[in-house]
Amino acid sequence: MAAHQIIRIPILPFGLVNAHLILSASGCILIDAGLPGSESKVEKVLARHGLTFKDIKLIVITHAHVDHAGSAYALRELSRAPIVAHADDAKHYSRETPMTFCPTGWFGRLFIKTPLMYEPYQGFVPDILLSKNETLDLNRYGIPGTIKHTPGHTAGSISVELPTKDALVGDLVASGILLGGLIRTSHAKSPPFEDDPHTVGLTLQRLLDSGMENFYMGHGGPLEASEVQRHVHALMTKKQGYHAETNG
Repeated sequence: MAAHQIIRIPILPFGLVNAHLILSASGCILIDAGLPGSESKVEKVLARHGLTFKDIKLIVITHAHVDHAGSAYALRELSRAPIVAHADDAKHYSRETPMTFCPTGWFGRLFIKTPLMYEPYQGFVPDILLSKNETLDLNRYGIPGTIKHTPGHTAGSISVELPTKDALVGDLVASGILLGGLIRTSHAKSPPFEDDPHTVGLTLQRLLDSGMENFYMGHGGPLEASEVQRHVHALMTKKQGYHAETNG
């Protein structure tokens, strides 16, 4: 086996919603948990690689939107793996505070009128809660790499950075059309919702400056650094302090 494999888990087909596994000879980490009821989809991909839920050593939830955190509680029960997330989204994970959504364009404004983003999921308290700019070394879970705070999409968004110059960034960037995926999956764009596009631009630029070359995301992708850089330029040419349209 190579140093690691990054394997897409199709939560919805055509790259519309993705979770990922990072596999190595000594570790298996799940990045995001998909919509509620996604356990069988995770199980199917694990089985394809000769693994079961019990082989998952860590569950990383990049942010608190339902398509990333929806099955976290159930997958923790099945795997007994700890969940890591960031404190700035903690009240959303526990369902103490409902999510708010900032549309980035016409599709986000339309999509927010559907029930999908407000679909309830089983609340949970992360076992490992990062705060501020705290990082987590993944070597203890068999994967060389680091989890870092990467705000902008939500206040508590986190990403996985690997020494192979691969970054798994949740919804910091998307590709494709509408929600993401389908076609034009090599073309970077903002996801339907984004708390602060300027902060996203700064965060993505930090990842690029650190040498990241391949970006894996929740909708569409993966993307090469040059395309992410083009997207960053578009974000940063917006007026500083610009925020996406707020809802409510």
